Amino acid sequence: MQAAPLIRISHLKKQYETDAGPVPVLHDVSLDIQEGEFVAIMGPSGSGKSTFMNILGCLDIPTGGRYELQGHDVGQMDSDELARLRNHVIGFVFQGFNLLPRANLETNVALPLLYARIGKSERLERARNLLTQTGLGKYAESLPNQISGGQQQRVAIARALAGKPRLILADEPTGNLDSHTSQEIMDIFTRLNAEDGITIVLVTHEPDIAQYAKRLVRFVDGHIVHDGGVHEAAA
Repeated sequence: MQAAPLIRISHLKKQYETDAGPVPVLHDVSLDIQEGEFVAIMGPSGSGKSTFMNILGCLDIPTGGRYELQGHDVGQMDSDELARLRNHVIGFVFQGFNLLPRANLETNVALPLLYARIGKSERLERARNLLTQTGLGKYAESLPNQISGGQQQRVAIARALAGKPRLILADEPTGNLDSHTSQEIMDIFTRLNAEDGITIVLVTHEPDIAQYAKRLVRFVDGHIVHDGGVHEAAA
């Protein structure tokens, strides 16, 4: 018998209210994501993929439907419970890195642990270990503007791993990087998925980046039009 999915989305809907009236973004979206999957999400601008990712990350709430994470109904959680979920279950990686410019790399990586109220010595030790694992140990005291864009994204990945998450949500993580650096970043995600069993959901507009995933979900106009193998869908 198959284990309960890490993520269960049932009849999800999302619309935004504007002065001109409601603007629907997601229409009756349903899917499951199992623990340990590597899923790429694609779709044209305005297709709903970023809104969907914000809902997965508990950064936005749906207008209708149900979102369960680890068997818990996210819609029934209060703000403190959602914060704990973001700190302990989910790791975020963004296109723009989102590093604190005046804090060194060690402090940037340790930041989620501060919110989780973990002691300073443990925070810094874990941050140093993660920087070492991502090949940046010798830059721990450097500022973000003193390293390359690819190295900054490695720092962002280390930060995402600080809380030992079971799920990483990556929104266009290679969008600002050249092809060689993009490959290095995707190799890190592949290793985290294959060796550590971390579930990865990644938004990308680049077909070659989607090829690293094992499953492709494609959105068009707020609907899922493909959910299956990466090689089954035309780029």
